[in-house]
Amino acid sequence: MNHSIDHGHQDPDLFGLLYGFRFRPGEKGEQIDSATALAALQAPQAPEEFLWLHLNLAHAACERWMQTHLSLPEEFFEALHEGSRSTRIEHVDSALLAVVNDVVFNFSSMVSSDISTLWVCARSRLLVSARLQPLHSVDKLRSSVKAGERFRSPLELLVHLLRDQGEVLTQIVRKTSLSVDHIEDQLLSSRLSTNRTELGAARRVLVRLQRLLALEPGSLLRLLNRPPQWLQKEDVKELRKSTEEFALIINDLTALGERIKLLQEEIAANLNEQSNRTLFTLTVVTVLALPINIIAGFFGMNVGGVPLSTDPQGFWILVALVATFTLIAGRWAFRKRKDY
Repeated sequence: MNHSIDHGHQDPDLFGLLYGFRFRPGEKGEQIDSATALAALQAPQAPEEFLWLHLNLAHAACERWMQTHLSLPEEFFEALHEGSRSTRIEHVDSALLAVVNDVVFNFSSMVSSDISTLWVCARSRLLVSARLQPLHSVDKLRSSVKAGERFRSPLELLVHLLRDQGEVLTQIVRKTSLSVDHIEDQLLSSRLSTNRTELGAARRVLVRLQRLLALEPGSLLRLLNRPPQWLQKEDVKELRKSTEEFALIINDLTALGERIKLLQEEIAANLNEQSNRTLFTLTVVTVLALPINIIAGFFGMNVGGVPLSTDPQGFWILVALVATFTLIAGRWAFRKRKDY
């Protein structure tokens, strides 16, 4: 993945703009620098022209600059500092507020993953996105813009971002499914090693992804039922379609988590059965050794009146007694095994 966005456009003397684009009708996005972006914000824009500014919240002056130069709702700045970061899209005043959790996934390991947050505010002529850490989905969107893909509105950019995030999730589901298939094959061939630990870690990751990435249905329903007036019908239709596709991916995550849960239960049942067989073997050995231990204890007492001490056949009589009691104990133990 190309992460040149984090090195080629940062200037510590500016306000944290990573990159910006200006979109005109029928034309591909034009990349602009910080000075051009500030001038475009202050000058009147042409009809159907809009800007996309992607900002770095790690920059000390970024949030203060947004409050000074961008007419963003207070809810946007409150969302930057709130504890809950569940994915949602809300209609606030005359703008759209979106909190999108993006996945940074390490494909060299099944369960190594990280989640970072992107805050987005969309107006009729402006799209502002801000983040603390580099995000794959935003970088994919930037690559699409630089490749010449055309966008008619800020919401279409947001929809494209959601679809890019869905592609990343799809890759995670596919990668994890392959690993789960391999573990399932090992389970069927009775070759178990550390699979239970791997499955547990993978399931925790999937549950976390599902909790943070699933769109809040209430906010989305309110948005689709009463969208802002500046939204085009095509944008609303594309947003509805994108959220439906995203819901299918979340369902795949849920199904994969349930599959992992069943495999964990199967592995636990197999391990429990192995433990029961081991305990039974130890029980049988203890029961078989019990008669000879009891008799040896009695005849090993250093007291008078020990029976058979003067009988020439005493040893063989004791052997016969021990063998008889051992056979009785063994028969009892194996009969109990058949009952199980």
